Amino acid sequence: MPRANRSELLTKTHRVLKKQYKTQPPSLKLPLLEQLVFACCLEEAPVEAAQKAYAALEEQYFDWNEVRVSTVAELAETLSMLPDPAAAAARVRGALQSVFEAHYAFDLEPLKKQNIGVAVKQLEKHQGVSSFGVSFLTQTSLGGHDIPVSAGGLQVLYIIGVIDEKERDAKKVPGLERAIPKNKGLEFGALLNQLAYEFVKSPYSPTIKKLLLSIAADAKDRLPKRKTKAQIAKEEAAAKAAEKKAAEKKAAAEKKAKKAEQAKAAKAAKATAKTKPAKKAAPTTKKAAPAKKKTAKATPEKRAKATPKKKAAKKKAAKKKTPAKKAAKKKTTTKRLAKRKPR
Repeated sequence: MPRANRSELLTKTHRVLKKQYKTQPPSLKLPLLEQLVFACCLEEAPVEAAQKAYAALEEQYFDWNEVRVSTVAELAETLSMLPDPAAAAARVRGALQSVFEAHYAFDLEPLKKQNIGVAVKQLEKHQGVSSFGVSFLTQTSLGGHDIPVSAGGLQVLYIIGVIDEKERDAKKVPGLERAIPKNKGLEFGALLNQLAYEFVKSPYSPTIKKLLLSIAADAKDRLPKRKTKAQIAKEEAAAKAAEKKAAEKKAAAEKKAKKAEQAKAAKAAKATAKTKPAKKAAPTTKKAAPAKKKTAKATPEKRAKATPKKKAAKKKAAKKKTPAKKAAKKKTTTKRLAKRKPR
């Protein structure tokens, strides 16, 4: 779309929405982190509901770390006054988690001291912070001119012809800040967010249809159309088929995993059966070792027994030899006496 036509269409949108809604931009003056949490609640929700949701978070939780570690389901119960509590809870938790991982603290105030461009780039690096949240903080806390546009707001701008499909999918609205001046940015952002909330809540509402056609008469072709019974039945059948296919795939995966476990268990059992005989054989060899020790011990006993026998033999031999010598000596004395008698 040419720049002039886009600018005129955005100006007309602002004028029509101002007549339709009495929404005023939020007047909260919060620290940067708290403003981010509020933006997570405000996205595609009325200002009053967002303020109640933010107050509930502050009242029911001790600090932001407790909010961060809570589940989405728990936070959704706290944010039940919002149109989509689960989506808002996921945004709040994701934003706090990304801030904590980046800074290990729940404080974004140092960003205010930096240049707006640098601060915006740092906010964009936080994966849990949506583009709506970045624009809201830029507009309300950093003093920049960046109008926040939610997913519902992008769809509305596509229907009235401000952006095309590619720009909608890329989440970009070229020329928005040029068409809407900075002093009217807060008001236009609040009005567009209110329209996005109404559209998401009831996209086929005659009131919404009439309002959009009053902005752009050629929006009729881009308006969401109700599905016929045949289309609904076809989609339901496709959903059931997909669900059945997913269940079959899951069952097949579980069966495969079970077979793998059984095969693994059988393999382990075989390995155990092979190792068991070897373990039994080990004690027999150990028992055989003491037998050798016994034989080794037995040899000294035999030696001890054998040694006394030898000593006894020596003693006997000694005893026999000694008397023989004495007898010999006695014979000599008798001979000498016999020789002396004749004298």
